[in-house]
Formats: sequence, structure tokens, C-alpha cells
Amino acid sequence: MNYPSFKSKKIVIGTATALGLIVAGVVSGAESKVKIPLAPYLTQELALQAATAALEQCRTDGYSVSVAVVDRAGVLLSFVRDPSAGPHTVGSSQGKAFTSASTGQITANMAQAISENSALTGLRDMDPRMVVLAGGLPIIIEGQRLGGIGVGGAPGGHLDAVCALAGLKKVGAQI
Repeated sequence: MNYPSFKSKKIVIGTATALGLIVAGVVSGAESKVKIPLAPYLTQELALQAATAALEQCRTDGYSVSVAVVDRAGVLLSFVRDPSAGPHTVGSSQGKAFTSASTGQITANMAQAISENSALTGLRDMDPRMVVLAGGLPIIIEGQRLGGIGVGGAPGGHLDAVCALAGLKKVGAQI
């Protein structure tokens, strides 16, 4: 076997060390000079406005509900509940909001797609936080999906969705 001479090893090691120092200098310099733009996000204030508007719409329509708003990662930002809403509405509203935020889909559309195509039933089990029932809408502002809103407790998911829509309108989200 032919092994490189000591002299060529020294050159390779020296070159590698020099390159390492140059890269380290570039990276450390880049950290202080390059600004990474922050992605748009849903503020807690907007989340509360959306949740409150949805709750008010349902109250006007005669329904006692819970409303959850989550950010794009599915983390709860705002939650409101009518005192007379059933205990199951807490989980259903949060699950609907999570499902819409994580998939970017209207939960009613997902439920319909699953009912029409049994190959999609696994979507319900992708994550234990998912609730695939009508009443969840993604929150999209200026073309960016920022989160989701979910309503639970009206006598029908289509009625939950009407209330969630009122929340979207309140914060200027795309409909």
C-alpha cells in the first residue's frame, strides 16, 4: 500500500486547519451581521379577539360553546367557554383548532373526505389531538397560515363552523 509521506500529511492537516479557522470566522461573523426574518405569527391579542367573536356569535345564535385558538404549531393561545357549555366542548374545540392549524384544512372538509374515501380513515389517528368534526377552520392572514380556530358545543358542527367564521372575520382572516 502506498501511504502519503509525512510532508503531504502535514500539508493536508495544515490546509484543513486553515479552512476550519476561515469557516469558523465566517460563521461567527455571519451571526452578528445576518438578520434572519421572523415568520409572521398569530398574536395572543388577535387570538382572543377571534375566540371572543366566535363565542359571541354562538351566544347570539343560542348555543353554549367553547372556543379555542391555536398557533401554527397547535399551541393554545386563547380559550373561552360559556359557563353552560358541556365539559366535552373543551376537548372538541381544542382538537378542531389543532386539526385545522396542523393540516391547513377546514375540519368539515376533512370529515367529508374521510367519509367518502375509507383509505383516508387513518387521518383521524395521525395525532391523538386531532378531532375531525366540523367546526375547525385554519386562520390564514395575508396568505400565511398562522393557526386555527375550533368551536365545539352547538347542536351540529356546521353551526360551530358559523361561529368560527365570525372569529375569522373579526381578525381579518381569509375566508
